[in-house]
Amino acid sequence: MTQKTGSEVERMTVTRIFDAPRELVWKAWTDPKYVMQWWGPKEFTCPVCKMDFRVGGKFLYGMKSPDGQTFWNAGEYHEIIPFEKIASSMYFADSEGNKVEAADLGIEHEAIEGAYDVTLFEDLGDGRTKLTFIGNEPAESAKDSGQLEGWNQILDKVAEIVAELVDAK
Repeated sequence: MTQKTGSEVERMTVTRIFDAPRELVWKAWTDPKYVMQWWGPKEFTCPVCKMDFRVGGKFLYGMKSPDGQTFWNAGEYHEIIPFEKIASSMYFADSEGNKVEAADLGIEHEAIEGAYDVTLFEDLGDGRTKLTFIGNEPAESAKDSGQLEGWNQILDKVAEIVAELVDAK
């Protein structure tokens, strides 16, 4: 994994506006039963999702590709402001949550040293919520590597879940 430093690096950012109250968007983002439905890009599934959702808590996601290969991500929650903000570290892992270097998996990945992934939830009024995900990858390399496209596909899945939650309400 290549490390970049400095606050001058433009970070990968994806934004989506949901026609749903912030509490429902938060629920879709933080409840493991929903995370299992959206984690991973289109056509990927998430058969494993373990979350200790508290500051200092850890998480482990297993993402299965259409060809049956499982990729693992793990991390830790560093800041949680209910219905407003989540800051976490995330890294490639093995099935036990132990950190694995991206290069060892044959994956090119750049990270900004000391940067956390940050998810912001903004109440826009009129029952709408803006979710902004700011990754720890430089924007240019995230675009080139497919990370940006993958996160947009993830947000498409989140939108489907949020719509179902709104309909069920």
